[in-house]
Amino acid sequence: MVTAGRAVAAGLAGTAVMTVFQKLVEIPLTGRDDSYAPADFAAKVLPVNPRSPRQRTQLNYVTHFALGAMWGGAYAVAARSGLRGQRAVLTVFGAVYSADVALNTALGLYQPRTWSAQDWVIDVGEKFIQAAATGAVFDRIMQPRATA
Repeated sequence: MVTAGRAVAAGLAGTAVMTVFQKLVEIPLTGRDDSYAPADFAAKVLPVNPRSPRQRTQLNYVTHFALGAMWGGAYAVAARSGLRGQRAVLTVFGAVYSADVALNTALGLYQPRTWSAQDWVIDVGEKFIQAAATGAVFDRIMQPRATA
């Protein structure tokens, strides 16, 4: 049986994998600054207003991992529906990523029409890494198949 705790743990682990990739691989290669999109999202939809760079960074990480936990929830829903592995990852990625871009665009936080090809590759690639890592952790550690 899928538990919320297992789903959240898988989502947090997937987010950690994506974050490590960002910090150790992508940002050193591209030279881009850290993204504060999660903090901007939280400030837009919640009654929070970070007053210092440190508070903004803290809000960014809390929101980043909270949103990542939801990827775990989405994967659990897919798994409960009978999807596992790459099919579940692709389904979850397609649903969650498109909703993420649509919501942030509607809130005025994203302007995907202005993104460069590199921006798209980074955004899609890193969120796919997150989805794949979440699925791998969920399938292999949090909810392994009884016969696998």
